[in-house]
Amino acid sequence: MYTINPFAELASSIPPVVMQTFLIVMVLFVVGGTLFDVIHKGSARYFFDNFRKSREQGSKVNFNSKLRIAVHTLLSDVLTSSELIGWKRRTAHLLGMYGFILNVVATFMMVMFYTASDIVTPAIWPKMWTIGAIMVCVGTSWFWFFIRVNVSAEGNSPFTIVRADLFILSVFATNAFALAWAYLQSLSSEWSVLFLGFYLLATTILFGSVPWSKFSHMFFKPAAAFEKGMSVENGSRNNLPEPADRTNPATRDRHSMDLLQDAPLDMGLGMKRETPRHY
Repeated sequence: MYTINPFAELASSIPPVVMQTFLIVMVLFVVGGTLFDVIHKGSARYFFDNFRKSREQGSKVNFNSKLRIAVHTLLSDVLTSSELIGWKRRTAHLLGMYGFILNVVATFMMVMFYTASDIVTPAIWPKMWTIGAIMVCVGTSWFWFFIRVNVSAEGNSPFTIVRADLFILSVFATNAFALAWAYLQSLSSEWSVLFLGFYLLATTILFGSVPWSKFSHMFFKPAAAFEKGMSVENGSRNNLPEPADRTNPATRDRHSMDLLQDAPLDMGLGMKRETPRHY
């Protein structure tokens, strides 16, 4: 299973062109669903209007600064998800994100280029496909049972399901059924057909439900992070005040800071002192 292209094995019963067509339809689902989500929610208009207002209210930002902000957004907000506080939440997210990318890329390569019987699949692709699916299952399960706020902080059952859970459940189901199908197929089990059906159904739900899930969030997040960085750089800060620097006498002596003049600079952990489990 770990070194076998499961789609090449499947090609003996399902023509490769059918699998390739299904894959292309899933890509179109993502593109069409994201565009629908952008138009329906007005996300693109919001970001462009915000960016325009920020540019009009702030100072001009040179090319080098824009490049620095773009690189920081890519490295910090996209590739390492630094906005997620806490190593557990961040690790679970990165496991799911990178596992999903590995699995999707490997699926595309194996289906589009290595389903013919006379073509040998490079060992890297089945390994990447399997490792990616396992990473997704570990990351999503960890989040679902132990990190979700309505479970970890509010005491709800981990089996409580709402519409917002559509993405994480469908992405977990897609990868879990994929692993089960590939394993059963490697054993020539008749049950592999059933799990193939589950795999295809979960995949269709995952990519077909983009307008109603958090899937398109991965495209909005970098844009929002870049816009925020630009607003800080040009000084507009989206009409928000600068963080108060109490070591600066001019800031410390402001009327609004009267109650904090004699307070220690380090005021402790506050609400972060303990994990919220007061349900």
